[in-house]
Amino acid sequence: MSLSLSVLSEDLLARVYGFLHPPCRKTWRLVSREFHRVDSLSRTSIKILRVEFLPLLLLKYPNLSSLDLSVCPKLDDDVVLRLPSNGAVSIKSLNLSRATSLRARGLETLARLCRGLERVDVSHCWGFGDREAAAISVAAGLREVRLDKCLSLSDVGLARIVLGCNNLKKISLKWCMEISDLGIDLLCKKCKNLRSLDVSYLKITNDSMRSIALLPRLEVLDMVNCPLVDDDGLEYLENGCPLLQEIDVTRCERVSLSGVVSIVRGHPDLQHLKASHCVSEVSLSFLQNIKALKHLKTLWIDGARVSDSSLLTLSSSCRSLTDIGVSKCEGVTDIGMTGLARNCLNLKTLNLACCGFVTDAAICAVTQSCRNLETLKLESCHMITEKGLESIGCYSKYLQELDLTDCYGVNDRGLEYVSKCSNLLSLKLGLCTNISDKGMFHIGSKCSKLLELDLYRCSGLGDDGLAAISRGCKSLNRLIISYCGELTDTGVEQIRQLENLTHLELRGLKNITGAGLAAAACGCKKLDYLDLKKCENIDDSGFWALAYFARNLRQINLCYCSVSDTALCMLMSNLSRVQDVDLVQLNRLSVEGSEFALRACCNRLKKLKLFAPLRFLLSSELLEMLHARGCRIRWD
Repeated sequence: MSLSLSVLSEDLLARVYGFLHPPCRKTWRLVSREFHRVDSLSRTSIKILRVEFLPLLLLKYPNLSSLDLSVCPKLDDDVVLRLPSNGAVSIKSLNLSRATSLRARGLETLARLCRGLERVDVSHCWGFGDREAAAISVAAGLREVRLDKCLSLSDVGLARIVLGCNNLKKISLKWCMEISDLGIDLLCKKCKNLRSLDVSYLKITNDSMRSIALLPRLEVLDMVNCPLVDDDGLEYLENGCPLLQEIDVTRCERVSLSGVVSIVRGHPDLQHLKASHCVSEVSLSFLQNIKALKHLKTLWIDGARVSDSSLLTLSSSCRSLTDIGVSKCEGVTDIGMTGLARNCLNLKTLNLACCGFVTDAAICAVTQSCRNLETLKLESCHMITEKGLESIGCYSKYLQELDLTDCYGVNDRGLEYVSKCSNLLSLKLGLCTNISDKGMFHIGSKCSKLLELDLYRCSGLGDDGLAAISRGCKSLNRLIISYCGELTDTGVEQIRQLENLTHLELRGLKNITGAGLAAAACGCKKLDYLDLKKCENIDDSGFWALAYFARNLRQINLCYCSVSDTALCMLMSNLSRVQDVDLVQLNRLSVEGSEFALRACCNRLKKLKLFAPLRFLLSSELLEMLHARGCRIRWD
């Protein structure tokens, strides 16, 4: 007995559509006209790759609430001015990250078209300045603004945003180097509903901390590497920000234990405390005050001096901890870690990187007590052997991320144990010189969910091992095999099986040729990042294949490659989405070839690395054109 799909109402089809994974929705659209219509009406988010389709797609999907234009290299004011007036009414979230060609006129037009706009991201738009800030201030309903690394933004532009959008709840000003205490003071006075504030890397002083302390609803404060803020500044927070739940003072060089203690003392409901590389030691006063944080879930004290007794006291007082960072902490031993594991049974993330005295005993204690562990970072823990890895494989069934970079004791038997963690999503084995193809067979056969694999400088990796990974880990989207000197075309050709691969690093593979690259490019059509630096034996045939198959590439490194004028011109012409290119020490490339290649892609480049002498050999017209399009050039 068959059931016709025509009896299902549009509402029921929409509910079924809601359960589908994104890759399945493309197939759904092809079933019938009715399914296609349901897709058009139900879709709420879209990421545009080619701006020429933007007007049509806005009309096709009338209920979009999220629009991502961050990967459109040709997005500029002219494109925005041609958009239909009723095509973006429902959009609430707009991602314009790295849209460096978009200026004030285009931004204001977008702000007016998206009448219900609540969130905008213009991070890494280095040309975004005060005029552009004034343009987005037209969207009075904004609740969240991300301005990371908008290097031209000053207090004047921030003031325009603050005065136009005084209902802001979240703002990120990371790396906005022109913002001073004056801008932060105005922000804090006008946006009393602010709940999340990021002022990382700003040269603000204690005056800004006094202003921030007056925010009555602030819950999250990130101030990584604020070099001019000291303990006196943090003391203002002790009696301010009554709802504060999360603070990050990592690498604030003038902040000491005293400043951190003042934060802890004033906020007993604090849940996340990140004080890496600013707390010199875990002292008695720190331990006495942290006992009051009964709800503390995250504690980062990387780089501090600790003792076994202090870790025991800390863990017995804060049993709700789920994320602990003690990387590069002097004094971390098996005794302290065993006590911590016994007390913090809900631990999910543990960072022990560069804790050289931690042995298998600590790892066994952690894995046997903390059965919900999801992330374990053991970089440069040289005393970890296959015994510790056996315990990880036996007890950490929920482990998703494991970092074993530069761990001398990792071998093939250890990888056999690790492969039992079938839920692994990320595995880092860089600089592990004692692993071979045999270990890769275990990973490839059992870790089918793996998304990221780092095998940097794994000298024992050969073609057979890479083939095993390519056969078994079909979900991989990030693969690093740089400087694995035994690899040849035979192994690299197997990468073509990884159809979901987006990030591939082949740096320093001197045995691969154009044939190997061509095979990989043919199968990995989703690649958006490719590092070929010092792949000296790849000839033009490989680059021709790359130009034909790798149309989604956004970033490519060709330094020290043997690419010719003709191949580079074809490559730059065909890669319609490329935005970041490194072209240093190309011995077969002439000045004329460089000129033609750059002209072929100058309207979409955002970052460019060139050989320093070319600064005086390329035409001034080309360099001015690149600058006008928002491209930043680094001369090396």
